[in-house]
Amino acid sequence: MTKSLYAIGGGQMVEAIIRASLENQAISAESTHVVDVSPERVRYLAETYHITTSREFQPELLKNADLILLGVRPQDDWEQITKQIGSSGQKKPLISIIAGVTIEQLEDALEVADYPVARIIPNTLTDTGFGVSGAALNAAANQEDVDEFLNSFGKVDYIPEEQIDIYTGYAIAGPNYVYNFYLALTNSGVLGGLSRKQANKIALENLQGAAKMLEITGKHPYELLDINNSAGGVGITAQHELDASDFAAGIQNAVLAAIKRTTELGKGE
Repeated sequence: MTKSLYAIGGGQMVEAIIRASLENQAISAESTHVVDVSPERVRYLAETYHITTSREFQPELLKNADLILLGVRPQDDWEQITKQIGSSGQKKPLISIIAGVTIEQLEDALEVADYPVARIIPNTLTDTGFGVSGAALNAAANQEDVDEFLNSFGKVDYIPEEQIDIYTGYAIAGPNYVYNFYLALTNSGVLGGLSRKQANKIALENLQGAAKMLEITGKHPYELLDINNSAGGVGITAQHELDASDFAAGIQNAVLAAIKRTTELGKGE
């Protein structure tokens, strides 16, 4: 069932969500309204997606919405905006994508008892159908009210809120780690003597193929490494160099740093 959407904040993530949701017909252009302070941004969104846009939040328009998407930055005045939502007299499900801001903080700002709140951490792979968004619901929220919309821009994992920061640093920042690995791998191919075009093509094939092998075989990566690494051969030689490097620790430290930064943002740091 198509939902009407009122989005506050028109940044890149909100745009990606709207683009995928429109493509999958979870929302319609005619019943989608986006608010953003930037005149260039509202003009671009209106011209590109044929949706209604404005530069000022109008709480009275919430009565026309099935869902409210709160997509401002953590450093913006989200508390005042949330208070206005609460005082609007509407109790439309509020979906927040503000990194680090908890359900309890949102409930306190709403100043309304039993207001349905969903806190989600959307994945940036919205256009691919891949990627998993983490979603936590408060006691007043009904999963059925938000599920179709959330699934329209990727897969959804409903999780306890205490896992949200972990989810952000690991799952949501996940494409960053893959892009960096891809870049390092393609550069190594060029360093070894391949053209950039060849290196890019081979790296992408290996990434996609290896991921598919993990999926279809259900084997542990060590089992697949054993298949690829014959005694005294090329694969095990490369494996030795990886084992001796900071490769694994670098990824793990990056994830832990990202989780820590998510928590800091929620505290306004």
